[in-house]
Amino acid sequence: MQELEPFIDRVDAGRHLAGALRHYAERDDVLVLALPRGGVPVAFPIAQALHAELDLMLVRKLGLPNQPEFAMGAIGSGGVCVLQPGVPGLMGVTQAEVDAVIAAEQSELARRERHYRGERPPARLAGRCVILVDDGVATGSTMLAAVEVARRQRPSRLVLAVPVAAQDALQVLRGVADEVACPLAPMRFRAVGQWYRRFEQTDDEEVQSLVAQAWTHQGHAASQPYLKEPR
Repeated sequence: MQELEPFIDRVDAGRHLAGALRHYAERDDVLVLALPRGGVPVAFPIAQALHAELDLMLVRKLGLPNQPEFAMGAIGSGGVCVLQPGVPGLMGVTQAEVDAVIAAEQSELARRERHYRGERPPARLAGRCVILVDDGVATGSTMLAAVEVARRQRPSRLVLAVPVAAQDALQVLRGVADEVACPLAPMRFRAVGQWYRRFEQTDDEEVQSLVAQAWTHQGHAASQPYLKEPR
């Protein structure tokens, strides 16, 4: 059996995905939506290769109170909330603890919306071919929240593009999307970062820089007050 090779970094992963999505390059209705933060450097080369519009899909993972790296669910714009089966109750988490995590993440979601977008309105999804991009999928809850947010806006086609995913999560995602592009689905999956040689945290500045490049190229240079957050 051929051993699976990790990606060099998120940009390398995005280039691999762009190749898998090349059949969308001739369409004029494609919208690439990146899940910040880690999905943005993956999505940027995809949007470039497909000559497509790039925008953001803001969702937030809900981490367990004492193990925040473990997702018990996710929230998205418009009040979307997706919880893992057994929550509350999973690993002893109570409804009050779930509510507290949701409140904190809703605050962070709103902050990022202001920080990244400013006065720029969200992209129109209705009737378009939408490609949701993240840097990987472990439990799938964050991407499921993104799918629900997108579906509410009635895209004509919904495609999920992730470089690597756990097999059980990938199976679930294939049931909610029109197409899933995922080059790596290893049997022994521990974490997304395991499948990158370099997996540094993506910060707000990198997200802002990439979306500023994309939005300026898309003809929105006059809308650049979003580049800096008011202090």
